Amino acid sequence: MPSIFTKIINGEIPGYTITESEHFIAFLDVNPNAKGHTLCVPKKEINKIFDIDDELYLGLMAFSKKVAIALEKTVPCKRVGMAVIGLEVPHAHVHLIPLNDMDEMRFQDKVKLEKEEFETLASAIAANL
Repeated sequence: MPSIFTKIINGEIPGYTITESEHFIAFLDVNPNAKGHTLCVPKKEINKIFDIDDELYLGLMAFSKKVAIALEKTVPCKRVGMAVIGLEVPHAHVHLIPLNDMDEMRFQDKVKLEKEEFETLASAIAANL
């Protein structure tokens, strides 16, 4: 059964896409820890981050770095944190989270955004790529 990320990649369900390449996609997390919380995902569905072959893994890190730089230009923050957890969706992915406080990395408190806020934010980050 395809993961929720594969369904977003295939356009079966909507997502707030920031950018994509041949092998990766970046979109806003719909249950964000902080405004701008972004997921960078390989288009190939692989369950665990360390099951990704070296070339794709290094590509994911380079893609995530590019997105993180644009994210930091867009969302006021002290820095962009990165986490790889992988328990909630069986599809390897990187979390990029604009940080002003360590609690924003704890995956407990969430922020709420309206559809229009997600759309505007995704466009603004994409403009800074």
